Amino acid sequence: MALYLKAAEILEKVEQKKGAVKTLVYDSKFQNIKQLFALVCETQKYSSVLQEIINSTKLLKETKLRIHLAKVLVYDLLIGRGVKCGGAWKTMMLKHRSRLQSALARIKVKKKVSRNQDLLPSGFQQTQGNIIPRFVRVNTLKTTLDDVIDYLKREGFSYQGTTMRLEDLDHLSGKTFLCDLHLKDLLVFSSKTDFHNHFLYKAGHIILQDKASCLPAFLLNPPVGSHVIDACAAPGNKTSHLAAIMKNKGKLFAFDLDAKRLSTMSTLLLRAGVTCHQLANQDFLKVDPLSSEYKEVKYILLDPSCSGSGMVCLRDEVSEPQEDGRLQALAAFQLHCLNHALQFPQVQRVVYSTCSIHTQENEEVVSACLQHNPGFRLVNLLPNWHERGHNPFTQCLRASTEKTRTHGFFVAMLERRPLQTEGQNLPVITTLPFGGDEKQDTPQSSPSDEEQETSQTANEQPANPSSKKKKRNRKKHKKQEP
Repeated sequence: MALYLKAAEILEKVEQKKGAVKTLVYDSKFQNIKQLFALVCETQKYSSVLQEIINSTKLLKETKLRIHLAKVLVYDLLIGRGVKCGGAWKTMMLKHRSRLQSALARIKVKKKVSRNQDLLPSGFQQTQGNIIPRFVRVNTLKTTLDDVIDYLKREGFSYQGTTMRLEDLDHLSGKTFLCDLHLKDLLVFSSKTDFHNHFLYKAGHIILQDKASCLPAFLLNPPVGSHVIDACAAPGNKTSHLAAIMKNKGKLFAFDLDAKRLSTMSTLLLRAGVTCHQLANQDFLKVDPLSSEYKEVKYILLDPSCSGSGMVCLRDEVSEPQEDGRLQALAAFQLHCLNHALQFPQVQRVVYSTCSIHTQENEEVVSACLQHNPGFRLVNLLPNWHERGHNPFTQCLRASTEKTRTHGFFVAMLERRPLQTEGQNLPVITTLPFGGDEKQDTPQSSPSDEEQETSQTANEQPANPSSKKKKRNRKKHKKQEP
């Protein structure tokens, strides 16, 4: 009974756009997170179908149930694995089962389909054949990749080496697993592999994190000992990833406006062994970039609130009438945050990311920001990554279930231009290499002092070679003088 009450509560918040499913589920601290997450996601997918069934059978009037509780109960009764609770609710749902089943059958006949999944909106149907595998990031603050692989082998898992093709991920099954192609500390398992009760997860040795969500910290790649800001930090997976890259050295400032989420994040970071962080229950937009506390901040990760449309269980290709207005409001907030991040006087790189598929929240935000901040330019990320940002922002990355076997995601990196090119509309020349380790080349920077001296010497040389002879002659005359 508790499962359905909590699922209904979260479903209502999701449909009112008050939060993302994953965040709301993990903040709930429900005992069986996996079960709750699956129920909310699946009910959300079939929400319009369930609404039609409930309306046609007048279920709310006869049972006095609230709509979101009715949806999760009807989903499990008709499409899921059956109502899991006992008592009055189960008796009530079984009483109405035949009428509800008939309503579902009529909808199928009307739409000329035979399977439940064929009733889903087109956006969900496109992802049915492309299953997202289970990605597991090794927490290098507590262990090593080799130690985790050896531990899993002793438990009967079969390590298949590094994946070379996207198709390799589709063939994972049972206890087979791979190392990711791009991120060397990321392991990939079958989607059905569950680690929530595994020792390595509970001990903080592994982090359950989608590959796309690992990209921002990996690409920002702050040096060990640097000062870094995670602007909208909760629930904390990206923060722990940054700390691992920094080897827990330096300072990691993490901000979030939601005190409850920040409390959950503190627990997560403690389990992950993070010690270089400084949490603040504060709005990033109210952080003073000129404060002496942040005078050495050179790297910022900005993953602001977004529509969450890239999350597979929240696909929203069928837009509501008010959706455009909501996206505009979100984009304005995101642009404000990005502009603010670029105001820190020493910042060199800012990674901007969203779990959205909408251009309004991605390329359009980046475009507007670059117009406001001519002193920054885009970095060309992972040149061999197949899914790029929409033209002309192909330096950015996109991710999707179809092309990368991840949730939908967007990543852009802005870097400060060298002083001699500031304000000039030069082509983007900075790249990060294709590969899965930390051997990332630094972007092309301003010429070294030695190169500048060489250039200046060349520029100062006279164009007329005869003038050199005159100088040499003058030197000879001076030597001959007594």
